[in-house]
Amino acid sequence: MILSGAIALSWPEWLMPMNQGSLVVLLLAFIMLCMGLTLTLEDFRRIARMPRAVTIGFVAQYSIMPLLGWGVAQALDLPPHFAVGLILVGCCPGGTASNLVTYIAGADVALSVVMTVCSTLAAVILTPLLIQLYAGAMVPVDTWMLFTQTLQVVILPVALGVLLNRWAPRLVMSVMPVAPLLSVIGVCFICAVMFAAHAEAIVTHGLELILAVALLHGGGFLLGYYFAWLFGYRYQSARTISIEVGMQNSGLAIVLAKQAFPLLPLAPIVGAVSAVMHSLLGSVLAVLWRSKSSRIKAGDSNTTVSY
Repeated sequence: MILSGAIALSWPEWLMPMNQGSLVVLLLAFIMLCMGLTLTLEDFRRIARMPRAVTIGFVAQYSIMPLLGWGVAQALDLPPHFAVGLILVGCCPGGTASNLVTYIAGADVALSVVMTVCSTLAAVILTPLLIQLYAGAMVPVDTWMLFTQTLQVVILPVALGVLLNRWAPRLVMSVMPVAPLLSVIGVCFICAVMFAAHAEAIVTHGLELILAVALLHGGGFLLGYYFAWLFGYRYQSARTISIEVGMQNSGLAIVLAKQAFPLLPLAPIVGAVSAVMHSLLGSVLAVLWRSKSSRIKAGDSNTTVSY
């Protein structure tokens, strides 16, 4: 993510033409299709096995992050284009990268997958409504446009992926080895296109943007962890919920900003900076948690501790 952003800022002319048309929208739809390919009906059955943890994570996702996005925008007195972009990021579902970061952290991957699925499916309703609630006073919000875009680039591709996994397993098995890598490349490319298209604005407002998204995602990790702790979840589950809350689907925020707020051309920048920031913070946090768990286990091998 960092490398793709640096290349885009150094040689923006390479990628600026890619910002035209529907390429970014199609790339996000492909990324969500890849997510759907990894899901089976068993993943949805897991919801019934861990309803309380999923519910707590779901509530944290759609209460903490939208409020944080609005609060940080107000506290930093961000201009409307950046404020709306930050609120968009906060109102989006959990990002698919959270499952990988959860695995690195040694947390509960099954819970992470279920939470990502739930927040993603709910995004078609909750994301437009929350954007209307938190950003409606700043700019006109086309809720129907947000709904249709979320449906087209998130729900339909994920549903198609699940159906392909169910009815064409051989085809899915043949593409699964490369699908995660292609998804990562797709997200990096979307963010790089945004960096290139708005290179001058990013250089000018870089510190302000970095501070805003760092507060948003850092606050999400922190509050998500203690929200889970408040309801009695410790270690593995609390870390999983923290990661799910702190890492957003920034690609969706970019697409929604481009499609639904054409009068705010700088709004998608926030999503691009967000993708880099939450990937960096999430990865560092995962390594710290994993190393901490390893040290504790090594220090007391005779004691069973649930992480």
